Amino acid sequence: MTSKTSKGKLSWWQLSLLGIGCTLGTGFFLGTSMAIHKSGPAVVIPFLLAAIATYIVYDALVKMSVENPDKGSFRTYAKQAFGKWAGFSNGWIYLISEMLIMGSQLMALGIFTKLWFPTLPLWVAASIYAALGLAVILTGMKGFENFQNIFGALKAAAIVMFIVVAVLLIIKGINNDSNTFDSLHANYVEFFSQGIKGIWLGLLYAFYAFGGIEVMGLMVIDLKNPQEAPKAGKVMLIVITIIFLMAIMLALMLVSWKDFNIEESPFITALRDYHIPFVADIFNGILIIAGFSTMVASLYAVVTILITLAEDHDAPASLAKKGKMKVPFPALLFLASGLIITIVIGFLMPEKIFEYLMTAAGLMLIYNWLFILVTYAKLMELSKWDHVKNAIGMLLIGVTVSGTLGEKTSRLGFFVSLLFIVIIGIATWIVMKRQKHDKHV
Repeated sequence: MTSKTSKGKLSWWQLSLLGIGCTLGTGFFLGTSMAIHKSGPAVVIPFLLAAIATYIVYDALVKMSVENPDKGSFRTYAKQAFGKWAGFSNGWIYLISEMLIMGSQLMALGIFTKLWFPTLPLWVAASIYAALGLAVILTGMKGFENFQNIFGALKAAAIVMFIVVAVLLIIKGINNDSNTFDSLHANYVEFFSQGIKGIWLGLLYAFYAFGGIEVMGLMVIDLKNPQEAPKAGKVMLIVITIIFLMAIMLALMLVSWKDFNIEESPFITALRDYHIPFVADIFNGILIIAGFSTMVASLYAVVTILITLAEDHDAPASLAKKGKMKVPFPALLFLASGLIITIVIGFLMPEKIFEYLMTAAGLMLIYNWLFILVTYAKLMELSKWDHVKNAIGMLLIGVTVSGTLGEKTSRLGFFVSLLFIVIIGIATWIVMKRQKHDKHV
């Protein structure tokens, strides 16, 4: 790989903040309930394993980015490692998965908003958030950075607030000699009640909480000194993992794991019985901020990948044309159309089918992580320890994907994800054949 000079403006700590903003979303604030439902009190184990895998993937991606800073990031490296077919398929797998995930985020945002505006139609709320997200992208890198820093700080503050309140409630419970530790004792006794299978099934939802790390890889090119990218990711992942684990453990100290509802944030459930004023409203606001923030991060990633696909003629070249705006208008139009389609799909499809689509989209994101590790092994010179780390990362991703076979909903989602892969595979074969033919003509 050949090095390129970077003229970015970000310092490493700003990239860490952006990473928190891009990663800390509804996957943690809402999806953790599903992880607890599957794994029981042992949910901390899937989160630790997911954190290790996330670090391994980020470390691999960032080492390639430091060696060759490129705005195409993982799809460019896949192309360099395996040829044009890999860049094409990698880019489109990521793009389609992110578009579908954005559709689910918009649906969730609409549902959260109904708590405050019950008469507002879901599609109107979803459309408003989609338009606001596109407006943020139009402000360019600087606007995106400022937005994510503010919302990242708010989301982190919300978890810290929960941790402080939970600790105070536990101390108060000890002083009053109340039943504070009943749930803790029950959770301790039932720690492995769901067994190894529970940990296996919970891995997928723990991985979702760390989703978004690949967006940091796309931003390495914007660093003043790309050599500091590994430090940025390490700091960010250590901070976010400690916060995740502390918040989950404290929630489990306040409430029995059986009391958590998969349709509600575990932090709202944990505080409900203490009747703290406005707690539901505060966390509903945080859920909206978290969902909107991660959706904007996805928008940024999709625009970046779409432009590199267009520049490589793996998408219509017109999508990369820039006008007066900082973002190519055709790419923005494509994105807006995609958002409209995903909103319509979300409202027209039966709930179960939409759930299968979302599981498939999440799995396609994890396949992308696996391809990053494969690309890393092909492009870079790995030490023995790097080979071990890479193998551990691949194993954890493989075990997580296989966990979807353990229950009906995620199993069907797995087969839908394979269908998407086959469709993209056929499209890749057709495009590569056509491009080869055009070269010989």
